[in-house]
Amino acid sequence: MDSSLPLVLARDGSGPLHLQLAEQFRAAIRDGRLQAGHRLPSTRDLARDLSVSRSVAQAAYDQLHAEGWIAGRTGSGTYVADVVPLQPVLRTPARSPEPAGPPLLTLRPGIPYISPVADAGWKRAWREVSTQAPASGYDHPAGLPELRSALAEHVGRVRGIACGPENLLITDGTSHGLRLLLSVTRQPGDRIAIEDPGFATAVSAARQHELKVVDIAVDEDGILVSDLGPDLSAVYVTPSHQYPLGGRLPVARRNELIRWARRTGATLIEDDYDSEFRYDVAPLPALAQLDLDRVVHLGTLSKVLSPALRLGWLVASPDVVDRLAAYREEVGDWPGWPMQAAFLAMLRDGYLDQVIRRSKRLYSERRNHTCAALAPYGQIVGQDAGLHITLLLPGTDDRALSAEARAAGVVVAPLSDYQRSVPGPPGLVIGYATPPDDVAFHQALDVLSEVLSRHSAGRGTRPDPSGS
Repeated sequence: MDSSLPLVLARDGSGPLHLQLAEQFRAAIRDGRLQAGHRLPSTRDLARDLSVSRSVAQAAYDQLHAEGWIAGRTGSGTYVADVVPLQPVLRTPARSPEPAGPPLLTLRPGIPYISPVADAGWKRAWREVSTQAPASGYDHPAGLPELRSALAEHVGRVRGIACGPENLLITDGTSHGLRLLLSVTRQPGDRIAIEDPGFATAVSAARQHELKVVDIAVDEDGILVSDLGPDLSAVYVTPSHQYPLGGRLPVARRNELIRWARRTGATLIEDDYDSEFRYDVAPLPALAQLDLDRVVHLGTLSKVLSPALRLGWLVASPDVVDRLAAYREEVGDWPGWPMQAAFLAMLRDGYLDQVIRRSKRLYSERRNHTCAALAPYGQIVGQDAGLHITLLLPGTDDRALSAEARAAGVVVAPLSDYQRSVPGPPGLVIGYATPPDDVAFHQALDVLSEVLSRHSAGRGTRPDPSGS
């Protein structure tokens, strides 16, 4: 061994001597002071040179050998292994953070109001979970059997779908359910129709699975079934509240869509993302009630309780559910027990229904205020349901307008972000549920109204204060 290599052991309690010694050898190999093939001293010589017991030297060598830093050669000794040292990563100095401005108000769509204080029903559900011992072993890959039974009753009652637990699969939300479905039932190259404008995450999921996305136009009622070709393997649709324009697919067009699917053998993927919230009539029955052999229904808690819960459900034929469950068992991908158990408690306790009733009152009031404040600036669509309205602004650069609103302190989504190849008017997609309180809600509306007023003045138009 090279006698110029310094090895110094601290006997002041800085750690076991053999680990100190092993680390000094590692450092010498990493920085190139010890090269591959370098012969190391025997444990006896090393112990003598460092004035330690031979067991310390042997323990250090054992550790280095186990990690692959050194190797022994029978009858020859111990040598540095052929380890190519990594070059150190050069880290650039962290930039000083820019001074924080005032917090942004948000009118982003798709996020429900969440009270900053947990209410009694929420606490009661988690207390119930805390008194239960977790299940032994792994859960059923389709979800807790008790939850699937309770959900079958729930979706039958509120969505009109005649189903049993064998039709239910618990998911991490609609996006997760969609990705599971595509993984199991679709092949690369399959053609899937998606509404345009539509949900960008659905497009992303389809492309990640190497599907060919076919953009299908929508009108004020929803997807144009007449534009669907015979070579599609699936259609992703939001029939209860088209996202983001808000059309509701009428019965005649729903029947036409089902007949098309039966004729072509395609799968209809129904994203029922915010069907709980209608302000003109009762929630519309789900498309899946017409034919569970052709329709896969996706539901979620994201718009009722919180997107952070990552919990939803999929309703389909027993064959599809079994295939998805088998796939999940293979890859180990299903929701955890605590959230499922808490959701079951919320269903049994009536807490979910209570939240929906309470939220509908709040959202209806906010919807009215939003429409009254913004009607002078453009055409409002999609106001009869959900957590957002869309303000159509023909002839406007909606991305520039969104950036202007953000600079003024309000986050709002441009409609162009949801459009792909089908021509359509620009506009803003405005979520009125998100602000945490009425003060923030009205402040956000005031700021957005000021931005729109300046924009109207710049275009030589004057808003009508009456909204007519």
